[in-house]
Amino acid sequence: MRFNVITIFPEIFDSLKYGVISNGFKKNITSINLFNPREHVETEYGSIDDSPYGGGEGMVMMPEPLSKTIESIPNVGFRILLSPQGKIIDNNLIKSLAKKSTLTLICGRYEGIDERFIDSYVDLEVSVGDYILSGGEFGALCIIDAISRIIPGVLGNPDSIKNDSFESKLLKGPIYTRPKKFHDKNVPEVLLSGNHKEIEDWRLYQSLKRTLERRPDLLDDVKLSKKAKKVLEDLRSKLIL
Repeated sequence: MRFNVITIFPEIFDSLKYGVISNGFKKNITSINLFNPREHVETEYGSIDDSPYGGGEGMVMMPEPLSKTIESIPNVGFRILLSPQGKIIDNNLIKSLAKKSTLTLICGRYEGIDERFIDSYVDLEVSVGDYILSGGEFGALCIIDAISRIIPGVLGNPDSIKNDSFESKLLKGPIYTRPKKFHDKNVPEVLLSGNHKEIEDWRLYQSLKRTLERRPDLLDDVKLSKKAKKVLEDLRSKLIL
């Protein structure tokens, strides 16, 4: 997977040198290439932004530096703009994007980007949520992280992905480690029992319970086993009571 990133703050992506995601770059499984539109500015004062036509607050990124930047990229691949107006990213979209060989992530700043650039150069606008960030860089980092960890060879244990939240369209239940007692709270006995079937049943129950309590909307579009459906029915009846 090749990630191209168009940004006026390339230093932000130094964070990818740390943590498990860095394994992909060290092993040449993934690569990141940073492109700064400031290197393609021809205005008198070196500006990449200007005031909006029609008036209004803030500044708008001009189309020329961005277009020259994206045209300078040898292998541009699928072009994504981080934008509050974009499609909300979910696990299914991440898996779909992970099938691409090359992604170019365009990070806007200020009040946004001239619409003519978007019309001409962007394949998909995406958003990391219904809130506003100062720019697209941190959203791009989220995408790179989420995609990288599902690419074979990046994580040390590929099986660790299977039980992540959203993999089964359910939230993951509570997890515990040492010590057995912390602040007068004990690890649930079932997890110490060594009975794998009971542990599996407990985890299923906790996953369904947490999803029902925190993200019931996820249950509208999830395929459950007969056992899971029975557990969910019991949980819902208790919730009504």
